[in-house]
Amino acid sequence: MTRLATIAIDAMGGDHGPTVTVPAALACASPKLRIILVGQEPLLLAELRKHPQADHAPIVILHAPQQVEMDESPAYALRSKQQSSMRVAINLVGQGDADACVSAGNTGALMAIAKYVLKTLPGIWRPAICTRLPTVHGQVRMLDLGANVDSRAEHLLQFAVMGSLLCATVDKIERPRVALLNIGEEQIKGSEQVKEAARLLSNSSLNYVGFVEGDGVFMDHVDVVVCDGFVGNVALKASEGAAQLICHFIHQAFRQNLLARLCGLIASPILRRLGRQINPGSYNGASLLGLTGIVVKSHGDVDVTAFANAIREAQSEIYNAVPQHIGRYFIPMDSERQML
Repeated sequence: MTRLATIAIDAMGGDHGPTVTVPAALACASPKLRIILVGQEPLLLAELRKHPQADHAPIVILHAPQQVEMDESPAYALRSKQQSSMRVAINLVGQGDADACVSAGNTGALMAIAKYVLKTLPGIWRPAICTRLPTVHGQVRMLDLGANVDSRAEHLLQFAVMGSLLCATVDKIERPRVALLNIGEEQIKGSEQVKEAARLLSNSSLNYVGFVEGDGVFMDHVDVVVCDGFVGNVALKASEGAAQLICHFIHQAFRQNLLARLCGLIASPILRRLGRQINPGSYNGASLLGLTGIVVKSHGDVDVTAFANAIREAQSEIYNAVPQHIGRYFIPMDSERQML
């Protein structure tokens, strides 16, 4: 029987705050999921009153007077926003009062606070941000997406292990195919950092399949793509921009004249399905891997459906005990931590 899970939501985070986080929480709340909305109580109560189903939903409010702004520095948020909705939500995970935290707030602040409060698992040097991306037949997990911009080869190896364990536990892939993102598939290409990481991965127990180029990420050749945080963030934002551009061109094409509008009406079911498949919101919810607790980062500018997807990602990681699986793998490696 699936146990009752509790998720703390930074209800003030993101570009839209409670107008998105509250209805998303209501959409996900169930007898198997209890939600704690953390934020400014008057605003959260006002939003809940707009939804009649809130009276019977397993949702509680925890007041937090402060809010981390999207443009605030991580250091300032960590030092001066100890009563923010983000900090209080993460504290609930650290205290054991919640199984996971979900936030659409400032990414740098979220990582800094989560790392300070929850700490990294023994044996792990740096947490990494991992998300799902669509492929021609399914999805791929990609990390790091911005937590670390100066990763060494040993860090990339750890990212590969964490991504593989996440893929195996949540996606139920027995031997996830792991690849390094590179400027070519040939072994002679790439930076010294990537070449050394390839050597380490080749000698590991992971199912390492070599290098993958940017376009190959989406061709369903691999299950986990590993890269430096700088490279990963650029690749992620470029892919999301390309998806938005495609949607824009399709929308324009079907509005050119009356015949185009008629064709668009006929093709509307196909277009809606295509929109869902390439919409970044359908894959919303990036995991902060390597921490002792579960923290999921949502995009800031998302709608209710997309934020609900981030909540469901957190719920899935709770049921599959992702930090515990990662922790069991890395504990034997802890004695080597100072050597690398």
